[in-house]
Amino acid sequence: MLALALILLFVSGRPIFFRQERPGKGGNIFKLLKFRTMRVATESMPESAGDSIRLTRFGLFLRSTSLDELPGLWNVFKGEMSLVGPRPLLVEYLPLYSAKHARRHEVRPGITGWAQVKGRNAISWQEKFDFDIWYVDHHSFWLDFKILSLTAWKVLAREGISEKGGVTMARFEGD
Repeated sequence: MLALALILLFVSGRPIFFRQERPGKGGNIFKLLKFRTMRVATESMPESAGDSIRLTRFGLFLRSTSLDELPGLWNVFKGEMSLVGPRPLLVEYLPLYSAKHARRHEVRPGITGWAQVKGRNAISWQEKFDFDIWYVDHHSFWLDFKILSLTAWKVLAREGISEKGGVTMARFEGD
């Protein structure tokens, strides 16, 4: 992680980390930590410029290898996240969830999860939420072990990193 942080500092400058509020277990808000993969928003390149324009080459590498997620281990250490669970999404999505999909907050969010090994960002929001709820209903030590094993394979194969035709996942607009 130190080597990645130094490379990121050299290639993209500061800040090294991306921090963003995300809902965790029970909808409690915490600050998710990741390596920064996009250019910092400026007047000449605002956030509205789009992810494909702001994503750096090194950032693309970090995302495609999931190395940008390594700082999230700090969130695991602090008890805000688990290694396995539904991925923490944006706070602004909270009021958009159906009662069924809000159940994803019955467990701690994870660095990886059932939806990640079933398609990551290449699946629809509906499928992602259905996989998350399935995990909530079936989580166990052995399922977590299976998900961690499958995650290693998915990361090595670099499958499902982004939605078809994009560099990230389209925004969730509600059920």
